[in-house]
Amino acid sequence: MNKSILNTDIQYFINNNENSVISDLLLKGTSFIDVDTKSIIEQIEARNRSKTKLKTWYDTANIYYPNKLNIEQTSSETTAKYKSELLKGNSIIDLTGGFGVDCFYFSKQFKLVTHCEINDNLSEIVSHNYKQLQVNNIETIKTDGIVYLKNSNKIFDWIYIDPSRRHDSKGKVFFLNDCLPNVPKHLDTLFTHSKNILIKTSPLLDLSIGIGELKHVKTIHIVAVNNEVKELLWVLKLGFKEAITIETVNIKKNNTKHFKFNLDEEKTTEAQYSLPLTYLYEPNAAILKAGAFNQVSLQLKVLKLHKHSHLYTSNERIDFPGRTFKIDEVIPYNKKAIKNLAIQKANITTRNFPETVQQIRKKFKINDGGLSYLFFTTDMNNQKIVIITSKV
Repeated sequence: MNKSILNTDIQYFINNNENSVISDLLLKGTSFIDVDTKSIIEQIEARNRSKTKLKTWYDTANIYYPNKLNIEQTSSETTAKYKSELLKGNSIIDLTGGFGVDCFYFSKQFKLVTHCEINDNLSEIVSHNYKQLQVNNIETIKTDGIVYLKNSNKIFDWIYIDPSRRHDSKGKVFFLNDCLPNVPKHLDTLFTHSKNILIKTSPLLDLSIGIGELKHVKTIHIVAVNNEVKELLWVLKLGFKEAITIETVNIKKNNTKHFKFNLDEEKTTEAQYSLPLTYLYEPNAAILKAGAFNQVSLQLKVLKLHKHSHLYTSNERIDFPGRTFKIDEVIPYNKKAIKNLAIQKANITTRNFPETVQQIRKKFKINDGGLSYLFFTTDMNNQKIVIITSKV
């Protein structure tokens, strides 16, 4: 950590060049003696990436930024706030602290937070930033979190770990056993220091694989922001052997949609089916990731179009965790019927359909956009259909 970057003149330069063309800055260079141009550029780029993702940091003076990769890998403030509100207690340790966004929000729920970070430079950066953010209940330790626990006799209310998906020899990985640290390998050690563990994993991790790799899984949270799944959160409680609860959330600027179900009940529930009625519903990304297809039908009293279509319908409009459409017309999927619609522009979605959106656009010369939403899918009678809708 080059503390000269925090000099007033350099901070002024960084803040006033956030909209500058980076290639121009590199070409022109800077006249600062204690800090090279490349390091200043890295600060500008990292700060820009924090503008929406980490607004608290962006709005705080004298923040020192790590490289872009650390910014990319860190939790956003939105997801950090969500996960912090799942937990409470006196003490929590973050074994893979990183840029410290999660710990910042944990500090609002716990009396003492321990931030472990194996990278000395990053740990020093985080410690400096917490002072700028006026956080006083986080202890930063320059160490490998797993090693720290093994050499400690401390007991924590919670352990939090976000294993790296970038393996030294295997590259980018998704199985927990391939991540660093290897959480399944160290679970027994973790449980000697806390009865409660929260693990953050990639949204690409298959739920069944994760369940197979871990033990004592109590709840899995599937967190989406603006209908994009950002992370999976695994709540482990020592001794828990009951059915796993899945909680999905889709966080948007103006509203947040939750859906909760029991994994065992999803397996034993049979959805009800119907041909398209008055309204069409498309589940949000978190529910699709969760595979809550039968429980959606049961809990929300909507009918599925087909076992594998994952679209729902009803006569009365409901408050649905996803997109809602008014059905204008339903036609069979054939060239004549579609050409008779004379649609030149539409939004197209395929569900349980043999052709891709690109193939359909090319085949029927339909451009993207407009007010019409076309769903190419399969109904309960295994007939290929097109549902013409308007967004509600």
